Amino acid sequence: MLGFLSDIQFAEKHWFWFLLLIPVLTTWYIVRLKKNEGEFNFSGFHLFQNMHGSTKAKTRHTLFVLRMFSLALLIAALARPQSRSSWKDTKTEGIDIMLSMDLSASMLAKDFKPNRIEAAKEVILDFIDARPNDRIGLVNFGGVAFTQCPLTTDHKVLKNMFPQIQAGSLENGTAIGLGLADAVARIKNSNAKSKVIILISDGVNNVGEISPLTAGELAKTFGIRVYCIGVGTKGKALTPVAMYATGQFEYDYVDVDIDEKVMTQISDMTGGKYFRATNKESLQDVYAEIDKMEKTIVSERSFSNKAEHFLPFTLLAAILLIIEFILRYTIFRAIP
Repeated sequence: MLGFLSDIQFAEKHWFWFLLLIPVLTTWYIVRLKKNEGEFNFSGFHLFQNMHGSTKAKTRHTLFVLRMFSLALLIAALARPQSRSSWKDTKTEGIDIMLSMDLSASMLAKDFKPNRIEAAKEVILDFIDARPNDRIGLVNFGGVAFTQCPLTTDHKVLKNMFPQIQAGSLENGTAIGLGLADAVARIKNSNAKSKVIILISDGVNNVGEISPLTAGELAKTFGIRVYCIGVGTKGKALTPVAMYATGQFEYDYVDVDIDEKVMTQISDMTGGKYFRATNKESLQDVYAEIDKMEKTIVSERSFSNKAEHFLPFTLLAAILLIIEFILRYTIFRAIP
């Protein structure tokens, strides 16, 4: 115990001024005792020669002492006791994940509520929250592709980008090959044991210099698993077909056309899996698959000279107060 205290420093020593309350309270306690004492007149002391004080009488001040010790410990806890040095070993498990999301205008189709892109964003945000130990990045694509966020463990920064992600904000077209290739470029040099790309699209590759299968071969070369998700209901969906000068879209019912054959080939060749997402629950299947993958274990040893140790002081103060409470209503219980 003494060895533990020798390593303790207090970050906010001004709280110790409150220790002056203890002598003040002690004085008040003594004065109150004397004021409450009664007087009896006797002819001599020979009547008390064989009388001895009871244990209860001798220890009647124990309750007050316990309260004062508790107060001192609580003040010490408020002064923030800290150790001078502390080594901390931590282990985290995680994988590296790049999200590649289609932002073509068709992602505004209303077969999902309120539309495909907003439904996808909502589920992805939940997915990010559920994987605090993973590095996650984001690539967006339409007629072109660009990296919205590189791999990062700062998920707050990544999530703050989502309100600005809007379907139809990029060049017209669906460049699935470019979207996948850009994600491969961002994750290929990762040291993680498991590298994953989740590609979300609702259409067919119709622009771009790189074909989807070529991008899939690149992913396979670098040991990256690709999970492809085809987003869209079966049959027809209310989809943007034209845009007015005001930026508003004209909608009509259009056949949902997703290149499931190519997406399945990409997933199969890389060891991933293809999913057809007709609702939010379908996306959860992808995340369940990723959870089964082998995870990277990262060991880290960090040094800190500000380890907090207020808890032992607080617990000891609480124990003393509990003892005081029990004694007050048992051994030292006052009868009215």
